[in-house]
Amino acid sequence: MSEKNPYLSPLNSQKQLLIAESELNRAELSREWQTTTEEICALANRARNISIFASAAASLVAGLASFRHKKSSSPVDEKPSWWRTIFKGAGMFYTFWQAFHSRDHGQKEK
Repeated sequence: MSEKNPYLSPLNSQKQLLIAESELNRAELSREWQTTTEEICALANRARNISIFASAAASLVAGLASFRHKKSSSPVDEKPSWWRTIFKGAGMFYTFWQAFHSRDHGQKEK
């Protein structure tokens, strides 16, 4: 038993092959996991950007709708106050500024 056989027995040879194959499979799984993680992060980033643009578009539509909305109780010939027009425009500008500022700020944090 103290003699070392220079040749591996078929069982030991098969064992070494299985160990090597297992290491290759482990490395491939690790590589696939990393690729999948990167793809999920990219998809989440795209979804976040779409959400930001959808929110900004909804704000634009709501702002334009409220800006164009005329009260039915007011007479047709009566013009809206220019102060009211300025405040509505400033409110719409502020809404857009918040939406785009939060998007730019979120990208700088990465």
